Amino acid sequence: MRLEDILKSGAPELGVPLSENAVAGLRAYYELLMRRNAEFNLTAIKGEEDAARLHFLDCLGLISVCDLRNKRVADVGAGGGFPGWPVRIAEPSVDITLIDSTEKKVNFLREVGEELGLEASCIHARAEELGQGEARESFDAVLSRAVARLNILSELCLPLVKPGGFFAAMKAEDSDLEIKEAENAIKLLGGAEPEIREYRIPGTEIIRRVLIIRKIKPTPLKYPRRYGAIKKAPL
Repeated sequence: MRLEDILKSGAPELGVPLSENAVAGLRAYYELLMRRNAEFNLTAIKGEEDAARLHFLDCLGLISVCDLRNKRVADVGAGGGFPGWPVRIAEPSVDITLIDSTEKKVNFLREVGEELGLEASCIHARAEELGQGEARESFDAVLSRAVARLNILSELCLPLVKPGGFFAAMKAEDSDLEIKEAENAIKLLGGAEPEIREYRIPGTEIIRRVLIIRKIKPTPLKYPRRYGAIKKAPL
């Protein structure tokens, strides 16, 4: 099936409105992703059908479980642009910031914005450094897709979230152990107990779980720590 057909049939299953401009934008993004993939190692997923389902529809499912409209949103560990670029393409009101520690990937993210005519901030930095700088507690929502285990990811992402905002971690269906081992970290960092929301990626049997962690109080100033300390001794 063509990418456009998969998107037009799959998005309604998720309850996500998808304009013709958004479909065209996702097509242009796919073409650029495939052209640059060999150079930048952006994704192991190839072919229109797999990309449409396992990248685009997977990411669009976030819109069905999180209200991101008119919000300032960061994508931590954006890599090839997932979930940030599909979310921004489908929901133009999102003010998106894409963050990655690999410079060549950030260069690609900027190229996507330039080629598709989309405004976004693409930042080459480590999340824990931003969390101790001007970006601290400056976002309404922070998104991350399969970057690290939840206890580590929480220390990277929650310091960037404003009190009253939320962190949404995209995880597999079998993430109960991760949730349990992250309880202490989430509490220390100012987060509430995760809200678990799930959806099936259209055209597959894959269940995506989104863990929504609301920020109920400011993160103590000593967090986030340096990444070496985070990884060596997770909270």
